[in-house]
Amino acid sequence: MRTLLLLLLFIYEARSHAVSTPNFVLLMADDLGIGDPGCYGNKTLRTPNIDRLARGGVKLTQHLAASPLCTPSRAAFMTGRYPIRSGMASRSQVGVFVFSASSGGLPHSEITFAKLLKNQGYSTALIGKWHLGTSCHNRTDLCHHPLSHGFDYFHGLPVTNLRDCKPGEGSVFTRALRLLVFLPLQVIAITLLTLAVLRCLGLIQVPPCIFFCLFFLAALVLGGLLCFLHYFRPLNCFLMRNRDITQQPMSYDNLTQRLTADAAQFIQRNAKTPFLLVLAFLHMHTALFSSKDFAGKSKHGAYGDAAEEMDWSVGQILDVLDELKLANNTLVYFSSDQGAHVEEVTVKGEGHGGSNGIYKGGKANNWEGGIRVPGILRWPGVIQAGLEIDEPTSNMDIFPTVAKLAGSPLPEDRIIDGRDLMPLLQGRSHRSDHEFLFHYCNFYLNAVRWHPQNSFALAPNALEMFTRPSLPSLKGTSIWKAFFFTPKFFPEGANGCFATHVCFCHGQYVTYHDPPLLFDISQDPRERNPLTPTSQPRFREILETMQEAAARHAETLRDVPNQLSLGNLIWKPWLQMCCSSSGLFCQCDWEKQVGRGSH
Repeated sequence: MRTLLLLLLFIYEARSHAVSTPNFVLLMADDLGIGDPGCYGNKTLRTPNIDRLARGGVKLTQHLAASPLCTPSRAAFMTGRYPIRSGMASRSQVGVFVFSASSGGLPHSEITFAKLLKNQGYSTALIGKWHLGTSCHNRTDLCHHPLSHGFDYFHGLPVTNLRDCKPGEGSVFTRALRLLVFLPLQVIAITLLTLAVLRCLGLIQVPPCIFFCLFFLAALVLGGLLCFLHYFRPLNCFLMRNRDITQQPMSYDNLTQRLTADAAQFIQRNAKTPFLLVLAFLHMHTALFSSKDFAGKSKHGAYGDAAEEMDWSVGQILDVLDELKLANNTLVYFSSDQGAHVEEVTVKGEGHGGSNGIYKGGKANNWEGGIRVPGILRWPGVIQAGLEIDEPTSNMDIFPTVAKLAGSPLPEDRIIDGRDLMPLLQGRSHRSDHEFLFHYCNFYLNAVRWHPQNSFALAPNALEMFTRPSLPSLKGTSIWKAFFFTPKFFPEGANGCFATHVCFCHGQYVTYHDPPLLFDISQDPRERNPLTPTSQPRFREILETMQEAAARHAETLRDVPNQLSLGNLIWKPWLQMCCSSSGLFCQCDWEKQVGRGSH
């Protein structure tokens, strides 16, 4: 009997330890719209594995990216903090890193959830897209690299997938090239022609050196253009494994299959120890790509093919967890870094952006379509399967949730903006811990979201005005959203900023609102009907409360170095990584060899 009791006690302790230290698989799509997965209402795009994940866990229907752009959103996801706190919020039009040899990035002083879990004995890996910087002072310091932020293993793209990375897919620099190359060439050509005509007519004497200088200047501009077109792809679109370049330029051939296989092998290698895997898909950012098994198979062109391939990858990871009997001890999270990029249209008119469902706007703006993203969490036996929660949550919430489950205390020397999701996911709380959420457009506070904790309990006779009946899916009460400015969509009546490819955050590209534009998101999720003092008797009181919250939030911000300043964004030759020692002629493919030898 004593032996039996000891055995039962041992089993209980083992199970308690397993539950207290789960594994984590965090799946992050790129530019996937909330209207793309089947579990969020899409009837024609096939996502059976994402849907399987949702059936087995909790689906968040008001899950919000902390920023509508890749770099700041991922910084917030990794640190649990608004990107403005870490300097990862740009004051210019360029809000993300586009060069591998930029000096900006996630500061080493920032604490990621990978750092916390590594200190708790977890094996940690990031496979796929990073986009949070690489080096600071020289090409080997790798101060912003994933290995410097708590990850034991990295295999993927240090910057991001771009149209320029795939021959024949166009360029994201079209507008910049028009301003910096074609416009100057036109000016030079007109100047040359005018001087030549005036000289022929004998009206002025033009020294030959003037013509030489203008031709030389034109040659410099053209030479710069040709160098950019030739070198951008190999210098910025490459794969790394840990600190080494393994493929330069990156090949899209079976790329998803390669990264998925590596993720599965990481899980297999660490099946007996706690692990954290962040699988950050290159899908659905353009350039779109898919293997021959998926190309031409969907009902939504190249975008649908890529989405269905990503869904296949999700299924492979879920299958590995099942095969190794790890599913019951693994918290799986699936989301997107921001909404779909609605302005992604090819020169042939084919849409390469996804669906944001009923929501207005998309990537790069804070209308709901830009920040409301899929949010699915599954942990069998711990989180109730099939639950739907409509409370406001943020991708910053993953940081404290993961840290607490891993047994790590949160840093006490900084503000953590995320909130632990487990009380909400387990039904111990029916309300989000976020009373206020602040929506930034790069550096600029764009909007405030307010979810009153007490149903905005003013006078008793006004209570009904601000509440609505609870629904079985844990629907909340009124959720107010106030915009201080909104982007100017173009052309008029469009759902995006098609003239500039993305919406910008200040100056002539926005409309400022005084008083702020106010919506009740719970009643008007499409953001079509702004409230007025006539339609909402408490209009000014609501706005006053939200503006006071914004002021209190601003008081918590500190001046930090701007990681996305022009000086940190520009290409620096001394930071350029190259797998060859022969200058800038960077070309190698060691993916297969390294892949076989790394496991």
